[in-house]
Amino acid sequence: MTWLWDNLDRVGELALVHLALSVPAVILSFVISVPIGWAAWRYRWSRGVVLGLCGIMYAIPSLPLFIAMPGIIGTSLRSPVNVIVALTLYGIALMVRTAADAFGEVDPGVRLSATAVGYSSQGRFWTVDLPLAGPTLLAGLRVVIVSTVSLVTVSAVLGIQSLGSLFTDGFQRNIPVEIATGIVATVALALLLDLAAVLLGRLLLPWTTAAGRSQRAVRHLIRDPEGAVT
Repeated sequence: MTWLWDNLDRVGELALVHLALSVPAVILSFVISVPIGWAAWRYRWSRGVVLGLCGIMYAIPSLPLFIAMPGIIGTSLRSPVNVIVALTLYGIALMVRTAADAFGEVDPGVRLSATAVGYSSQGRFWTVDLPLAGPTLLAGLRVVIVSTVSLVTVSAVLGIQSLGSLFTDGFQRNIPVEIATGIVATVALALLLDLAAVLLGRLLLPWTTAAGRSQRAVRHLIRDPEGAVT
């Protein structure tokens, strides 16, 4: 434990760097994936092609992709931009399928009603499709967050600073506490970002919380019908 107390500042700095690599990739992958997922749902002929490409993209091992990225986008090998771009691609590969499924779960009757009252295609997307697809999109975003935070650690093999640096340094110097600290800090960061996503979802999608309370009340009444108020 002495090592941990002596290196708290370094752990904090690495956590901030890890956060700076993770958050932009998560945001970019979500913003890019939503319209692609919508197009894959809207134009059924493209669904198989888009989802197939996403599956292939996610199957690419992370370390070779990090190494190949400088030759693709023209950056240096140890540039953090490589990590952000690569993680954005992985996030898109995960999120597009979820986005397509999310828009497919919206009740067609609701869409028809929105069209009947005069919504344009664009207006219906922003006021009907996207809000109703929100809970499923949020679930997909949480998966992307955990995946992204964990994959950032791989970049430490190339000398890019992150919480993964605690793994590589700990193994090289045979300091188990440093390795354990890296593991715990990475998990904690993923949980904190996941919690932030949940809280943001409750703020932007308040009706889902109300629906959950209604469902719990119904289940309670089914179990205890005598407790119902007449």
